[in-house]
Amino acid sequence: MNNDTALLEPDFLNKLNRLELVSKKVFAGKLRGERRSKRRGESVEFADYRNYTVGDDLRFLDWNIYARLDRLFLKLFLEEEDLMVSIIFDTSKSMDYGQPHKGIYARQVAAAIAYIGLVNQDRVSLYPFADGIVDEMKGLRGKRTTPRMLDFVSRCDYRPASDLTTACKQYAIRHPQRGIVIVISDFFDKGGFEAGLRFLLGRDLDIYVIHVLSPQETEPTVTGDLQLADIEDEDVAEVTISRALINRYKHNLEAYCAHVRDYCTRRGIAHLFTTTDVPFDQLILNYLRRRGLVR
Repeated sequence: MNNDTALLEPDFLNKLNRLELVSKKVFAGKLRGERRSKRRGESVEFADYRNYTVGDDLRFLDWNIYARLDRLFLKLFLEEEDLMVSIIFDTSKSMDYGQPHKGIYARQVAAAIAYIGLVNQDRVSLYPFADGIVDEMKGLRGKRTTPRMLDFVSRCDYRPASDLTTACKQYAIRHPQRGIVIVISDFFDKGGFEAGLRFLLGRDLDIYVIHVLSPQETEPTVTGDLQLADIEDEDVAEVTISRALINRYKHNLEAYCAHVRDYCTRRGIAHLFTTTDVPFDQLILNYLRRRGLVR
């Protein structure tokens, strides 16, 4: 992929302008942003009063109330904070597959979520991963950075192996701030996914998992005697594809996807499964809204 229009069309961007990312928690940002938190501080929006106590900042005393009641009250305000949004998306070789293409679909999801954050002045960071985090673009803010974001997401190469554990560990070390983190992957990782997600859970993040597969993976149509090669590590197996083997494969895949979903759900991670034949705009505008990531 080498052009922006392959990711997000202008008409679709206009639809995204009306959305915003939602955090289930309140996070303290480094700079004042446009997102209001429940933490009390100095801002333009009044929140409440409380009784004055020795040591409070005298600048926030309400002298009008003092003149009427002869009592000291402190004005409280809603403080505005940044929302930190991180998107960890899979660029391993297994994503370079399918029709519609799984890797392009995942990048479209990543770019759309990033754009929603940029429009709302959130602090957006992007982390493509394969055998670990292979590149990063950190701290983007504002709609003007959209071309840089789209170019970055478009030009990420597919790498041979997937290692979500290493990627999440690296992210947790490099990105100590709390916020929203979205993981987009097919979760075809021979090392498993559980250890990786545990690194994120240890950071007390607001975590979303988007599990993406192609229709060819969920409903395979191959038959006969075949030599199959692992797209990532090139392991080879000779098999005879029968209806019974197809049914066994589908059963195992469904069980694995259910395991990913159940693991996430039990730990408070929002999970969304999709195949690439689900229209992309429907996923962003409807499904993510129902899962509570956007509104």
